[in-house]
Amino acid sequence: MPSNDDRQRITRVPGTRRAKLTPAPGTTAEPVPGDERARDAPGDSAASTAPRGPNDDQLRRDVPPHY
Repeated sequence: MPSNDDRQRITRVPGTRRAKLTPAPGTTAEPVPGDERARDAPGDSAASTAPRGPNDDQLRRDVPPHY
């Protein structure tokens, strides 16, 4: 069983009704090279290399209705 020091904690954000989690053990806030590449060039993501279906172009042109 992990000790209580190894778990994420919920902390309040002062002056608001919000809360946030502390970082998970073994993680950092530093981006990894794959994250930077996806953020800088969204057209080069893995989704664009997937095989295209017959209605993909239509789905990309369609926009959701605005109510």
